[in-house]
Amino acid sequence: MAWPEEGSIVRPDLLIVGGGLAGGLLALRLAETRPELDWRLVEAGPRLGGNHTWSFHEPDLTAPQHAWIEPLIAHRWPGYEVRFPKRQRQLGSGYASISTERFHEVLSARLPAERLLLGRQVLRLQDDGVVFADGYTLAAGAVIDARGPRPDPALWLGYQKFLGQEVRLTRPHGLTEPIVMDATVDQLDGYRFVYSLPLTPDRLLIEDTYYADGESLPVERLRQHLADYARQQDWEIAEVLREEQGVLPITLGGDLDRYWDNVAAGAPIGLAAGLFHPTTGYSLPEAVRLAEHLAAQPFTSSAVLRDTLRQYAQGRWRQQGFFRLLNRMLFLAGRPEHRVRVMQRFYGLGEPLIQRFYAGRLTAFDRLRILSGKPPVPLKPALDAALARPPQFKEAP
Repeated sequence: MAWPEEGSIVRPDLLIVGGGLAGGLLALRLAETRPELDWRLVEAGPRLGGNHTWSFHEPDLTAPQHAWIEPLIAHRWPGYEVRFPKRQRQLGSGYASISTERFHEVLSARLPAERLLLGRQVLRLQDDGVVFADGYTLAAGAVIDARGPRPDPALWLGYQKFLGQEVRLTRPHGLTEPIVMDATVDQLDGYRFVYSLPLTPDRLLIEDTYYADGESLPVERLRQHLADYARQQDWEIAEVLREEQGVLPITLGGDLDRYWDNVAAGAPIGLAAGLFHPTTGYSLPEAVRLAEHLAAQPFTSSAVLRDTLRQYAQGRWRQQGFFRLLNRMLFLAGRPEHRVRVMQRFYGLGEPLIQRFYAGRLTAFDRLRILSGKPPVPLKPALDAALARPPQFKEAP
């Protein structure tokens, strides 16, 4: 598709660069609640959503939030299962997933076609617009950067990395609910588990997942791990339908002011703003909350919007300090192959507490309960990890 002549597009109020989860949900919310606002959603790929599956626990969202994202839900289950070497448990919290296909289908139907700029590579973000790879410049009142994680030395990170395959089996798999964590597998490269979503009676999404210190993703090895796991479950794979992979940040600490000082242009949202669950990496609940928050803001300039987002992110950072403490204990308090003990103990706690943990709404008693009792790692290293901070950060973790 050719660009129109320079100046023939009215300068929009807002450009959202990145048509993934955060950018797409914001566009959907603006279309539903801000009809007077002129915006464009820019995506480098041919489709919105890329190649992802986004899941969440039903207690993560309020009833009104469930209502407006309901059309995006591709799969829903009444509960889920976890498996550990010394614990297996069924939990009754509802679980749901949004597929890339459903995400693109719904947004394409509900967002005005003229507002979607697909297949457009952005060369450079500016506060007053974007420069595309083909040289075309589109000016805007404000610019949002929703292109995913932004590496920065101001953050102290571990990583959650995964390789997933959607597979069709030769016969039914027998699962009625997801296995959100099967940590009975060999513990390699940190805390490892396999995640399985039953999509149809003979179709599954299987992901090999690691809480690891490094970012490297040995794709061929992980493909072999998935094939081995399927055989162990007596699942005969007839066809691999698609594959997805990712390396997501798990925040241990950092200097958030320095991180935001390093934003060169535009206003970051989603993973680029550090808005995800610090421990689990789940990003959908945070993206829903942020879309609602931003939809009520004035979009006068990128600088004003950046300040608004910075204040919002700082508030979330303060609220999530306990999760970063837990992350340091998980990553630093023991040998990597022993991290499974921490999660195994956690899943022995009451289900309401587990629900509040995933939703990011822990009470003071919840925090005390998580830290009380016999620790799953040695006490001295656990205390050292809780208080640890890298010397290059001026702020406390």
